[in-house]
Amino acid sequence: MSAGLNLAQLQAVHYTDGPCLVLAGAGSGKTRVITHKIGRLIETGLAPRRIAAITFTNKAAAEMRERAAGLIGRQAKDVLICTFHSLGVRMVREDGHILGLKPQFSILDTDDVTGILKDCAGGTTDVATARQWQWTISGWKNQGWDSRKALAMAQDDNERSIALIMQRYEERLTAYQSVDFDDLIGMPMRLLRGHPEVREKWQRLLGHVLVDEYQDTNATQYELLKFLVGERAHFTAVGDDDQSIYGWRGATLDNLRKLPVDFPQLKVIKLEQNYRSTSAILRAANNVIGPNPKLFPKTLFSELGEGEPVRIVDCDTEEHEAERAVARIQSLRATLNPQPAWKDFAILYRANHQAKPFEKALRKANIPYKVSGGTSFFDRAEIKDLCAWFRLWINNDDDPAFLRSIGTPRRGIGHTTLGKLGEFSAAHKLSMFGSLFNAMLPEALPRKAFESLLEFGRYINDLEYRARHTLGFEASRSFLIDWLQEIGYEQYLYDSEDSESVAAARWSNVLEFCDWMAQRAGGQIEDAAGAGTGTQTEVKSLLEVSQNIALLSTISEREKEQDMVVLSTLHASKGLEWPHVMQVGVTEGMLPFKLDDDDGKQQKVSDETAARLQEERRLMYVGITRAQRTLAVSWTKRRKKGREMVACQPSRFIKEMGLDAATAREDPREKLRKLREEFAARKNQAAPGAAH
Repeated sequence: MSAGLNLAQLQAVHYTDGPCLVLAGAGSGKTRVITHKIGRLIETGLAPRRIAAITFTNKAAAEMRERAAGLIGRQAKDVLICTFHSLGVRMVREDGHILGLKPQFSILDTDDVTGILKDCAGGTTDVATARQWQWTISGWKNQGWDSRKALAMAQDDNERSIALIMQRYEERLTAYQSVDFDDLIGMPMRLLRGHPEVREKWQRLLGHVLVDEYQDTNATQYELLKFLVGERAHFTAVGDDDQSIYGWRGATLDNLRKLPVDFPQLKVIKLEQNYRSTSAILRAANNVIGPNPKLFPKTLFSELGEGEPVRIVDCDTEEHEAERAVARIQSLRATLNPQPAWKDFAILYRANHQAKPFEKALRKANIPYKVSGGTSFFDRAEIKDLCAWFRLWINNDDDPAFLRSIGTPRRGIGHTTLGKLGEFSAAHKLSMFGSLFNAMLPEALPRKAFESLLEFGRYINDLEYRARHTLGFEASRSFLIDWLQEIGYEQYLYDSEDSESVAAARWSNVLEFCDWMAQRAGGQIEDAAGAGTGTQTEVKSLLEVSQNIALLSTISEREKEQDMVVLSTLHASKGLEWPHVMQVGVTEGMLPFKLDDDDGKQQKVSDETAARLQEERRLMYVGITRAQRTLAVSWTKRRKKGREMVACQPSRFIKEMGLDAATAREDPREKLRKLREEFAARKNQAAPGAAH
């Protein structure tokens, strides 16, 4: 079971007696350690169903399930491998009734929340302002605050007004029997903190908890973890303080600082051997991260050899930088043997808008590429439409889902009718759907409008009944296709679009989504909030599959084996790796991003600015450590800002990499000479009579 592990990895796998912090440097095999530790825990007699491995993304959870299944076989299907939010859904579905929530609650997405917040303010607010409120409220929730606490802690009139909007927002969520993503962490924490019987139940259920990417946890997730593990504290936190880059969304290094204080018996194990990168790349990474204060000092090392020197490429403009990146890709493909695939190359940048010149240059050179972190499949309007119907089947009190589904496709029910229905439901403290069957509604509406609404209500009830009794792949797919025909959704798409090809593409997305849902009902794909099975075989009803739809942020099956150059932000690149990486746009003001009271000189700066600079340095470190064999870091002397061209300076991080100037800056003429020599040598080798 432990073959092929180094000494530090073995230590981490075999320590099962108490709290353990595994400081896993970039490329040090942390997923391998987690899966081997799951196997070790089972070997020591812990039932697989009592082991939970929690990570941050569905993709990471799916990879871990696959790795665990490969290592421990069928037992892996009983291990709970899921995201924090999926675990939260399970806990709230089982015990949320204590907080007044029915098991069939709805999970609201970002757009739903924005809409409700606008409504809370009277509907006149613009989307940008509502989004700002959303960020503020999310930040408060991640600290464990409700609206009362937010109001008490408000620093100014703006925060007080947002706290009052939060109060109205909480009331709406209760009325809609709905939760947002922050609630999927906050509510389980409230259950565990305030209800000893729930706390004891979950501590009994979970004999050992492993947390991946621990440095990305926020304050609420840490509290949740503490309540889950209790005094026995049988847990393993795996993370790297040098890769903490999500401070802007609530992740805090305080969680790493608190561990030795809250758990004095904590065993700390460092994984410093890197299995990904060459020594030249790791030396640059260690140098960059060096100036940051250290919670747990470590130095990465590699046994993969020195490798190619890290290159610094200075360019005139962003267009010139893109041209040089394309030339580098073409050069490496022409000279390396075996020839790298397109997917072996990644271009990484600080912000999305930096991708444009690289897209243009790649298109011009006919090089296939994809932009990582583009529009999620679930963010497409047609998929959101279908999900609104599913949400309404599951939870009739979900007013946002009611309003979206009754209007897509349009059913001859106008805004006036819906406005009167909204007034009626508010006056009688009912959901809009619940109001449809109230004996007093016919008095509030014209007869034709009432009958149209009642027909819609009966149709939803009929769909819910049919979905509950539809099992397996074939039946589920037939049901979905029949339903889409009944509501005329394909025609609705063609009527909504000026371009027939756009409508056809949207309808194709809908059909793909139906297949994907049916596969989950047929047990062919693991469900996001499922039991963490490696190979899902349990057949589910379509209604069961629909319940967890809001947790699934991407259809990862769509992206398999695409041979394309990857363009990605540094944030989106975390956890990934490529043989050849180009980190671009590395200028002051971009990376590090403009810091308010820091001009790059040695001067006294605020604690907040110092913390932001440290996070930007970690972001640079993450970019460097994505590279396996070659790394080029480029910057531009000028860049566009609006309509003007502004002068740029290389990022301070380039100097901090500590590269030898002579080897780092390669003369293009020298490179061309080497290529010609190599080409001539290959030609001679291929000639008849050449030595073999």
